[in-house]
Order: sequence, then structure tokens, then C-alpha cells
Amino acid sequence: MAHTFKGRTVEEAVANAVQHLDTTEEHLVYEVIEQPQKGFFGLFGGKPAVIKAHVPPRSADVARSFLEETISLMGLKAELSVEQVGKEAFFSLHTEEKDQGRLIGRKGQTLDSLEYLTNLAASHSPSTDFVKVRLDAGGYRHKREETLKQLALRISHKAKATKEPIVLEPMPARERKVIHTTLANEAGVQTYSQGEGAKRHVVVEPKQSD
Repeated sequence: MAHTFKGRTVEEAVANAVQHLDTTEEHLVYEVIEQPQKGFFGLFGGKPAVIKAHVPPRSADVARSFLEETISLMGLKAELSVEQVGKEAFFSLHTEEKDQGRLIGRKGQTLDSLEYLTNLAASHSPSTDFVKVRLDAGGYRHKREETLKQLALRISHKAKATKEPIVLEPMPARERKVIHTTLANEAGVQTYSQGEGAKRHVVVEPKQSD
């Protein structure tokens, strides 16, 4: 909800808004309604500057509200905790073990979709402090990352032993990145992605000896 503020100058009106709304000028959204006018001989009949100002909801708050409503519509109950680091907001969903599978989905697909939609909601909000949302449930992301690292090392050893390239199953970008990063300094193998869209996958192949 916008409020009206006055001052001898626009700057003073803005300062009054910042103080009243307990915010910073960076997060304040305002519109100048009336410019200040000097009175007769600079003394009588002058008019102050008038602005209409408000503080839009924080991006992380928009994301939280969206998540809570969406999870409720899924017929689930979950507690949310959030930690903001720079321009990223890390949301952790805590629910009963029997419901975790529905939140995560097959190979994390439901969790990925929730994360995508939450970022979309946050980016379309009028917030001035946009953050990138990272979503996890029951520590799934960490467990999955460790599994992928172990897979990458096993596949690299197999590729070197067979001297043949190995094609992995299609993975989302975040999981392909784990494979690439894990094997970036692994001697004797190289990785690359190929394929389009949902079929994009990683290939691990042995390096040719000089």
C-alpha cells in the first residue's frame, strides 16, 4: 500500500518516507506527485514536494509465500527454513518422511519444477532485491550430488579401462555440471555434453595418448 509524504524538496520527502517506512532509499519505490513551489517572494503560498511511496515485498518473501501456497495445494504440510547468501536464497523444506517422495519426485523432477516455478514467481514480483532461489527437501540435493560424484569416478575408471566413451543417461543441467566438475582434473578422461533439451546428457571418454 502506497503512502503520501511531503517535504520542502523531493529529497526531503524521500527521506521522510525512508524514515517512516523503516527502509532504505534503495528499496523504496516512489512517484513524485507534486514538485515543490516557492511562495510569493519566497515566503508566502509555497507548496511542498509530495511523493507517493511504498516498499515492495522482498523477493525471498514472495518466494516463501508462493512455496507455502503451492505445497498446500499439493495436499502436503512442510516447514520452510531459508538462508540468504548474497543474491541466492536457500530454502529447505522439512516434511514427514512419507511425504518427502512427493515433494522430491522421480530423480528430483518435482523439486526441480517447484524451484523453477518459485524463481518465476519471484522474478515477476515488484521486488527491488531479486534473489535466485535454491530449493532442497530432506537434504536430497546433497545426497544426490554425492551419488553423482561417485558415479562420475566409477564411469571414468571404466572408460579408461575399456578405452571406450561412455554415454550417461539424460540429466538436468545442475547434475551434468556435477559430473563435469568432478572429472575436470581427472587424468586420462574428458567430458562433454551432447543432445538437446530433456535428452541432453554427458559423455565420458578416455583421452587419446600422445
